Amino acid sequence: MPFQRILLVKPSGRSGLSFLMDQIPLGLEYIAAYIEDSVDEVHIVDMEMEQRSFPYLLDLYRPDLVGITMSATEHNEGLRLAEIAKRKGIATIVGGYHPTSVPDLLLSYPQIDMVVRGEGELTMRELLEKGSPEGVLGVSYRDGAKIVRNDDRPLFKDLDSLSFPARHLRQYSYKANNRKTEYDVLLTSRGCYGRCTFCCEPAMSNGHFRVRSPENVVEEILEIARYHRGRRVSVIIADPNFMGIPSRVERLCDLLQPHGLDMDFCALVRPDSMARHPKIVEKMCEVGILYFEMGIESPNSKDLESTRKGISTKIHREAVWNIRRNGGGAGGTFVIGLPDQTEDEIKYFPVYAREIGMTAAAFGIVTPFPGTEFYRELDKKGLIFETNWDNFDEMHSVYRTNHLSKDKIEELATYCMAKFWNIDTFIDREMVLQRRTKSKKPLIDFIMERAVDMRFLGAAGGSLKKNDFSRYVKIFLEAYPDLRVEKYTRKVGVHNILEMSRFLRILGLQTIQFTLELDDESAISLVVKTTRDSVQYVRVIDGRQDYSTIDFTLDLKWVNNGAQASKRNAFRRLMANNLTIKRLWNTFKLLSAAGTEVLMWKLSGTEESNA
Repeated sequence: MPFQRILLVKPSGRSGLSFLMDQIPLGLEYIAAYIEDSVDEVHIVDMEMEQRSFPYLLDLYRPDLVGITMSATEHNEGLRLAEIAKRKGIATIVGGYHPTSVPDLLLSYPQIDMVVRGEGELTMRELLEKGSPEGVLGVSYRDGAKIVRNDDRPLFKDLDSLSFPARHLRQYSYKANNRKTEYDVLLTSRGCYGRCTFCCEPAMSNGHFRVRSPENVVEEILEIARYHRGRRVSVIIADPNFMGIPSRVERLCDLLQPHGLDMDFCALVRPDSMARHPKIVEKMCEVGILYFEMGIESPNSKDLESTRKGISTKIHREAVWNIRRNGGGAGGTFVIGLPDQTEDEIKYFPVYAREIGMTAAAFGIVTPFPGTEFYRELDKKGLIFETNWDNFDEMHSVYRTNHLSKDKIEELATYCMAKFWNIDTFIDREMVLQRRTKSKKPLIDFIMERAVDMRFLGAAGGSLKKNDFSRYVKIFLEAYPDLRVEKYTRKVGVHNILEMSRFLRILGLQTIQFTLELDDESAISLVVKTTRDSVQYVRVIDGRQDYSTIDFTLDLKWVNNGAQASKRNAFRRLMANNLTIKRLWNTFKLLSAAGTEVLMWKLSGTEESNA
């Protein structure tokens, strides 16, 4: 048997909207668990997390076979890793959604020996036992100059008989988007009965929906808790359609209830399921399944029909309401750049998301992935102009549409993010959360979370738009001013949502203005009006208002220049409007109020760690 030391690899690479969390290669862990007892060694490396070089890892583990999982955006990097392995005389095999859709393309590269099409557990085990791809269902391989495509492998039917993923082989500490909470992934079903034209799932499962029993799922959840040694963990339920059988989810909630686990879960769900089963939504929120990602896609009926969503805007509203009233997070995705969409239609997306009460939204550029009906239609018409797989990431426009240019579509994605993710959205999320916690979030916690959000946006945007990042920053900031922010904050009262009574008592009656000067012609300002016991409003405006008691100005031109002298100039500019005695005193009060909050926050953290 030629394959006894197996190295399973997830390439590094941009991954579009999945920047939010580290991407655990659960598929590789499933395969490792299924082949572990039939080989001498199996290791899993995630090159996104790995500090050591790939050649070093090959020398360390000395594999006979390197298996690489690949999405479209990992195409180029996966080929690079395979070439390194091939130069060392190691056999290579690739799998995942992308190789399943384009096996012949990947086998046209000399560094790829074999392709696993579809689900990989049984296929990999049989391949290793035979020591050859000949006759192994679900494998394509190169035999000399000829490509051989073995018959498809039937889908795995009894998911309960699968071993749990080999988490014990995991070498990295994966974190949620706050970069503190531990993070894991759970798969409770496979496939989806939906036929959305742009989704890869129908090509993988052919519309077949299979589930694990609630008892089997709870057993794995308890294993996850043990793996993380009782520490708080956020879990993504990665099923394409978690609520495909609502009664199964209800049974799962009933089984989880007695355990009182320190976990929260995020599930991918269809809006229609969330709208039609309010009692199950309530049960999910009670056991910690609190965050939901729905395929909203668009408020326009023509878009919903063209993508075969089979969902109405009424369903959208009912789904969001059922989640909100139980203190859950109603998130969802919109698709930008469908062939017939116009600029005005797309600009309405963030408005619609706020109108129906969504607490999170992502605005992805619709991407034609190989294997989807959407790809076949566009490819047949010759509309796909992008040839670099790195850009098939839901953040770049890759095909010609009827009304909008590539640049305009990408600008609109940034515009929509800015219009949705404003101050009022974050306050609204906290207000919904209060329905469950019955307590206000401390001001400093809220500020620290926003700092994490800004670092995330900067890292993701800088990576995805690194060649023109400053242009997209300006688009984002210019779209940010919005009258709705003042209207919303006057209505709800920020002080009613965040615990800031001590901060306000020290600060007192102030009008604080923080201005960002984008260039010589444009600026935006955040204005906060406070009293000793309230925040009267928060205002986000173009330019600047005339009156303020504390006035900070940040010139982004200085920030972009890394020289030390420029940094000093930036600080002088920041403080330039606060140099009178009265303004200096007001600024001192602001800094004192902020310092007190930070001190109390640190003391609270010390007490918690000692406990």
